[in-house]
Amino acid sequence: KIMKKKQGSKYSVVVGIPSYNESDSISYVTKIVDQGLGEYFPDKKSIIVNVDNNSPDNTKEAFLDTTTRIEKKYISTAHGIRGKGNNILNLFNFAIQVHADVVIIVDADLKSITKEWIEYLGRPVADGYDYVTPLYSRHQFDGTITNHICYPVMFGMLSMDIRQPIGGEFAFSPKLIKHLLKQSWTESTKQYGIDIFMSLNAVLGGFKICQSGLGTKIHKASAPKLGIMFEQVIDTLLTVLVQNKGAWMTRNSGDFVVPDTFGLKELAEPQELDINILDLKEKARMEYSKYQTDIKELLEPYAFSRIHEMFQVEVFDLTILLWTQVFYSLVYRYDISKSNGDRKKIINSLKPLYFARSLSFNYHTWKYNVKYSELEIRKSALGFASQKYYLWGLYSQGNHLKSGKTKKQK
Repeated sequence: KIMKKKQGSKYSVVVGIPSYNESDSISYVTKIVDQGLGEYFPDKKSIIVNVDNNSPDNTKEAFLDTTTRIEKKYISTAHGIRGKGNNILNLFNFAIQVHADVVIIVDADLKSITKEWIEYLGRPVADGYDYVTPLYSRHQFDGTITNHICYPVMFGMLSMDIRQPIGGEFAFSPKLIKHLLKQSWTESTKQYGIDIFMSLNAVLGGFKICQSGLGTKIHKASAPKLGIMFEQVIDTLLTVLVQNKGAWMTRNSGDFVVPDTFGLKELAEPQELDINILDLKEKARMEYSKYQTDIKELLEPYAFSRIHEMFQVEVFDLTILLWTQVFYSLVYRYDISKSNGDRKKIINSLKPLYFARSLSFNYHTWKYNVKYSELEIRKSALGFASQKYYLWGLYSQGNHLKSGKTKKQK
């Protein structure tokens, strides 16, 4: 069906602010976005869109009551429908409808956003890039899912050096948005899995990617999040990876792609972040005792014995090498699992292992500065790359076993 568009319904630049219960912070973010659009895209028709989950805390009123020169629009999911991915889905559909040239997303809880962020995110898209990811200085204990899983996996499996693949601030071309809308959106993708879904599909689709230095990210920082956020990110990550096995079964580990970088070259000191190691250990212990039987069944005996010992004596030293092999063996298990129940078991088993890796990293780096910690995270990414042959070996061993069975049956 061809719908005739009125000329007036075109917006060149669309800035989306996804939210749920952010009435205390959304007004500030909206004001800064308004300034950024006014200063850096003065000749473009722009709009600021709050994509919300029917927040009961007056987020809608806080957004609409903020005085701006740029037009504003509020879009909500249906009553009872939650999830950041659902908000971004609404934003993407709106952007296509209004023929946007540049689409930017910023989190609603940002305290450190400046008007320049709109320039650093939006300008590369206006100049021909399809996807812009953020570069921030973040405390080494902030962004643990990024540091210990998403960044090393993107680097190691897809040879793509994107430092913040689930950062929260992004920009898109209409070409990439149309591609993303054609992909399969799982329940997890419609929730917290959305950021890794977008980054993986931008890389796998061969889109033109760059990073933009934004400075310090100050927001409601998330220390290792156990529950639902971890599950949704990892479920989306593993689902997209196993659906696109051809991309990382063939890609040589030596050919790393380092995207172009725009924005700030020197990033300031990150926000201070206190972390309660005792609380973290307690959560790790609880998760381990809950899933110990599954972990034992899923891991190689040596790997299991090392991890079991760590939890018994409470000295966490999950090395990069062992962490990489454990993670890759679970990727392989996830791929060959036939039921959703088995896959859920794998994601649950990863939780205490991810905690053990976070604790090991924290013990190792707490007395050092952020630059040193960054080098450690980089080593972890290189570890994932060098152990890719271990992952390939799991598949080739699995295929030998299958063909062995077939011969016997004959």
